[in-house]
Amino acid sequence: MDAGLLSAFIKKLVARLFVLADEKYKLYKGYKEDIHFLMEELPMITTAIDEQLSGTDDHTLHFKVNELHQLAQEMEDCIDRIMYCASKEQQPWYHINYTSGNRITSRFQLAKEMKRLKRRLQEAHQRKERYPVSRPSHTELPPSSSDRLIAQEDLVGIDAPLKELLEHLVETKGQWKQLNVISIVGFCGLGKTVLAQELYDSEIGRQFEKRAWVSAGQRNSEALLTEILQQVHEPPPLVYSDARQLSIDLRNHLNNKRYFIVIDDIRSKDQWNCIKSAFPRLQDVSSRIVVTTKFQSVANTCSSTNGYVHKMRRLDEECSKQLLLKESCLQEYSDSSSSQSDSKVILDKCDGQPLALTAVGQFIQSRNSVEQPEWEVVCKDVRCHLDSDDCLKRMYQVLTHDYTSLPSHELKACLLYFATFPSNHRVRTKRLMRRWLAEGFVVPSTLCSDPAAQSFKELMDRNIIQSVDVSNNLKVKTCKTYGMMHEYIIRKSLSENIIALFDDGKLQPKYARRLSLHDSSITDATNLEIDLSLVRSLVVIGEAGKAILNFRKYQLLRVLDLEQCTDLHNGHLKDICNLLLIKYLSLGGKITDLPKDIKKLKVLETLDLRRTYVKILPPEVIQLPNLISLFGKFKLPNTVVQNKLQKFLSSGQCKLQTLSGFLVDENEGFPELMVHMNKLRKVKIWCESSATSSSLTNVKKAIQKFIHDVKDPSDDPRSLSVHYEGCPENLLEGLEPPCYLRSLKLQGNIPKLPEFVTALRRLRELCLRSTRMTDDLLTALGNLKDLLYLKLIADELDQITFRDRALPNLLCLCYVVKHPTFPRTEDGALPLLISLQLLCENMDSQCSVQIKGFTRLREVVIYDEVNPDIKANWERAVKEHQNRPKVLLKRADPPEEATGNETTECFASLEGPVQETDIQMPAEEPKFASNSSKALFSSQFGSGKIGILP
Repeated sequence: MDAGLLSAFIKKLVARLFVLADEKYKLYKGYKEDIHFLMEELPMITTAIDEQLSGTDDHTLHFKVNELHQLAQEMEDCIDRIMYCASKEQQPWYHINYTSGNRITSRFQLAKEMKRLKRRLQEAHQRKERYPVSRPSHTELPPSSSDRLIAQEDLVGIDAPLKELLEHLVETKGQWKQLNVISIVGFCGLGKTVLAQELYDSEIGRQFEKRAWVSAGQRNSEALLTEILQQVHEPPPLVYSDARQLSIDLRNHLNNKRYFIVIDDIRSKDQWNCIKSAFPRLQDVSSRIVVTTKFQSVANTCSSTNGYVHKMRRLDEECSKQLLLKESCLQEYSDSSSSQSDSKVILDKCDGQPLALTAVGQFIQSRNSVEQPEWEVVCKDVRCHLDSDDCLKRMYQVLTHDYTSLPSHELKACLLYFATFPSNHRVRTKRLMRRWLAEGFVVPSTLCSDPAAQSFKELMDRNIIQSVDVSNNLKVKTCKTYGMMHEYIIRKSLSENIIALFDDGKLQPKYARRLSLHDSSITDATNLEIDLSLVRSLVVIGEAGKAILNFRKYQLLRVLDLEQCTDLHNGHLKDICNLLLIKYLSLGGKITDLPKDIKKLKVLETLDLRRTYVKILPPEVIQLPNLISLFGKFKLPNTVVQNKLQKFLSSGQCKLQTLSGFLVDENEGFPELMVHMNKLRKVKIWCESSATSSSLTNVKKAIQKFIHDVKDPSDDPRSLSVHYEGCPENLLEGLEPPCYLRSLKLQGNIPKLPEFVTALRRLRELCLRSTRMTDDLLTALGNLKDLLYLKLIADELDQITFRDRALPNLLCLCYVVKHPTFPRTEDGALPLLISLQLLCENMDSQCSVQIKGFTRLREVVIYDEVNPDIKANWERAVKEHQNRPKVLLKRADPPEEATGNETTECFASLEGPVQETDIQMPAEEPKFASNSSKALFSSQFGSGKIGILP
């Protein structure tokens, strides 16, 4: 096993030991002595491993990694069995099916096992000198593509991005003459360096008075400045070792000169900040700097002032096939009908990545086959030979570097977890992060309250994973890994024995802690050799079969994701309710009812019923002491005993933070209980037309309690969604300040804006959906000073004008309308707007929205189905805008049929070339109405181009 992953695994194990040492487990004295010994010993081991990996260890302890890995896994098995047995003993007597004698025997066996593990650890210490951990060599990124000679005629799909960036090199009439920094950002292997090289060698690029090309990598500022100075200075100057003096000399030499400098492969913001002062920013000289990087945050920093960020796009299907056939010398098969369909398998694996297409093409060509290849076989061969074939070597080095350069072992484990999803699968971000937490890959601390979100942010920043669907508030809703990175992740996960993958009906290893089934055909228990009692995580997509769904064989499951399992039914729930250590449970299939025995799942944190047909929620679910997130669309039974539930909720034991959501009809169950749920942060409510006046009154009381502003300085991200179509218009009238929400979504008949909305403190996101929106409602929106994101969905909008200083902090404005009646804006309105989304199928060419006054605009989104003349008009309009924003085309397909309680949204088809939106919700709150907003958002878009947006 990788020593870094082992270190992360042991750290997680120590945390589990602390839990086990808690008094509630009532362990024997001998147990606790052994546990405290391990708690003291294991941190020393992880420290030793971390020091060896960092290269700082000189004489610390050495261990044989494989032996220690096996020992750590056995410790985890023992700890989890102790916790399972203890949890089982805490169940009421009528739930326990074994005698007191069996209980004592089980405890005795586990005590013996703990002593055996303690002895084995002591023996490992004694063998430390004979079994050292070899210090790994640090994996350096191989030379970039520019170091290989690539003829102009061999480049595929480069014309469009090259033309776009060349427009940024030239001096444009009417624009300020100043230094512009162009950042080219994207995943390794997409051709960043090649594109920069073409810019540098272009006729326009050669017209600059002073030019230099340097590769940053891990070089310090002195080395970079020295090389630039030597290239732009004639004759080359003496070499200085002082960065400050080098910066002064370079700045003096470049003053009043038009220069063009390319800095390839910048890897940190500090690297840029240390050298940027060397480049003069004169107002009368149009100089250019081009940087390439894989870090989105680095690109944004470099281009934060008078700059532009170009996010590399994948090649479309036609260009991908052209490059693959060219490199594999199979152009004669390009028109073959079988090739057209079968080659899609390998094209999906390469995912439009030029480096992958080139490597796989050369791999095919090296096999000296004169016949058209079997593409399915090629896919399997690539995975098998990824680390051994010379043709695939450079691609493997790039993928390995992306993995090994991750800053923490925990982040590596989070990345490898993507192997549990099929290739090219859209992964819901929130679902992913909840599973990371349940697995123990990330642990909340005083330093970071949301480590899962932080880990996701880091992976996104490195462009190792990509956004697929971005919501209107610019948050990433779904994501996926690149094709060949996914192959690397699967191979790494299998080799480290992290998962057992069923993707073709065959079991890969015989032992694993995580099982992932992707449309598997395993239906017979005789095909299954793995010990299911040790499995911690089970994910099923498609049919699972009787062998896998025999939950009596599982004991230690923590994550059970069955929302896409097609053969799951109510009969499985009895045994699922005996999985006492489960923290994450997502159900689908044909589930219609939950049994009362679900109350046995005392440590359950997430219960997702959105893909089930469960309409009535057992009250026992509400009483689960550790439940944090509950998803579905349900109500409580009419016979529920309110007093008992209210007593539990009032005791403060309820940890529920997300309730999304519940139905309100003649049943008054949930509204009465919600008042007593003091830790709620996200609530979704559906009010049916059959709701009684008493029920609606209770809903109103519950909402009033939920939005009450306690003026907590931490300002928790409180979110409310209310659907009340068919209910009285005044349902939300009379809600009183002080009130607080970060996000509000209202759907119903909304003739005017409810008064409480304008009283909400720090409201950031507002979505309104109504058949018609009046001028009174729309005018009232202009007074929402703190609003960042506004989405309006209606058949008809009254014509209004946003006055000067209206919505002063709005970043994103989205209209989804049937008729093209968009509000007009005066100069000074919406001064910080960066994203304008005008989604109207019937849009005419005389759109009333004028974008010239939006001085910070970076994107305009329209439907792909609009008239081609309208697209052309928009392209002309953005070219005349000072920021040259992008025009993105949103292609909304009909939603797929929802399953059970699931609500669906329209997303774009992922057909190449895909233009992902480059702006996303910032991790921290932006500073409002100040220049810092420009620094955060001014350069995260392209300019004057049309792309496809999800």
